[in-house]
Amino acid sequence: MQEASLVVVFISNGPGELATWVRPLAEKLHKKILMRPRNNSASTSMRLVLVPCPNSTGREVNAAKAWNQFEQITPANCFWDLLIRPSKYGVWPSNGLVVFLGGDQFWSVLLSARLGYRHLTYAEWVARWPQWNDKVAAMSEKVKDRIPQRYKKRCQVVGDLMADLNNLAKEDEPLPNGQWVALLPGSKKAKLCIGVPFLLDVADQLSTLLPKCNFLLPIAPTTNVQELQDFNSTKNPIAAKYNSKIREVKGIAKDISCRKLVTKAGTEIYLHENPPAHNSLSQCDLALTTVGANTAELGALGVPMIVIVPTQHLNVMQAWDGILGVIGRLPLLRRCIGLLLTIWRMKKRGFLAWPNISAGRMIVPEKVGKITPKEIAYEASEWLRSPKRLKGQREDLQSLRGKPGAVNSMSEVIINLLLDIKP
Repeated sequence: MQEASLVVVFISNGPGELATWVRPLAEKLHKKILMRPRNNSASTSMRLVLVPCPNSTGREVNAAKAWNQFEQITPANCFWDLLIRPSKYGVWPSNGLVVFLGGDQFWSVLLSARLGYRHLTYAEWVARWPQWNDKVAAMSEKVKDRIPQRYKKRCQVVGDLMADLNNLAKEDEPLPNGQWVALLPGSKKAKLCIGVPFLLDVADQLSTLLPKCNFLLPIAPTTNVQELQDFNSTKNPIAAKYNSKIREVKGIAKDISCRKLVTKAGTEIYLHENPPAHNSLSQCDLALTTVGANTAELGALGVPMIVIVPTQHLNVMQAWDGILGVIGRLPLLRRCIGLLLTIWRMKKRGFLAWPNISAGRMIVPEKVGKITPKEIAYEASEWLRSPKRLKGQREDLQSLRGKPGAVNSMSEVIINLLLDIKP
């Protein structure tokens, strides 16, 4: 079998970007052109290079392998070695295209320069290095407006990749009738060790307030059911601070093709183990979630949410997103985190959830502080008892995202760039 003469290299970082940007775009490209590994006789290869990121889990490689979209996947911890010795990581054709889809945009600048490939950046909010891009695919006109005049001709507005999630979430497996609450404890250890025991406790208490409420817990591609059980056991010291405990995990349910986690209080939580869970999530009435890319996913799907950041476990918050993670990773400031967070919160500086950041105002509630499962259960019950409030938040979320069709537009930009490359 001959080596590929042309290669498309996707650059990305964390689980959120992989699920919402990389996977849909790679799937679209495979449908439009013949590429390896789906077609081994093709002259074009698709590869994925993961880059250093404090919000990655280290398991992104395994998640991406399961999609059978990439002939080769380079882990983030090998990125610098790849820059120095590309030949160590296989044969790289003389012609190719590097596509930025998450992380720090400078990583893709470095890799495209090192390999001598053309360079395309998908810019959600800002294009940082337009002078070193052959093309910039912008989410909106606002992004294009911020590009210096002499580089504007390189920019094309393709739309919001997130906006296509609703179209991709086909309801071919509708959830059973009733109210559904999604529980999203996170995708990495720093979040899971807090989120799992906290949200299971919320589910138990919400079941008491609304006995007919159903629960869905999507399993992130970077974790599994056994780990969730471990995070709610004596292996996780934080679990002892919460009342809910897992009694068992049942097999596939009759009414829905999911296993069920059952707490000692008898609360049944359906486990969605085949990510991404966009189809099921889009049918939920409310989501209880941590901060991160998942808030952008939920927003794109138009799912009302309550964003939860319990700050009583500051010693394990060094890997959280945003200002919490930045402060938590500074050893000399860890003892001062509580005071800093209190001052910051009282002055209401900034937002944590992507819908709020995007809108510049509070659209989804952010519960930050020494909050309890009882408080969150009560607030969730108030939202679920008010369909008009849920509808209003859903409409606000839908108004924030761009028009759908960006995945197709972005794929056309890539194909046109490839056609311009002369083998």
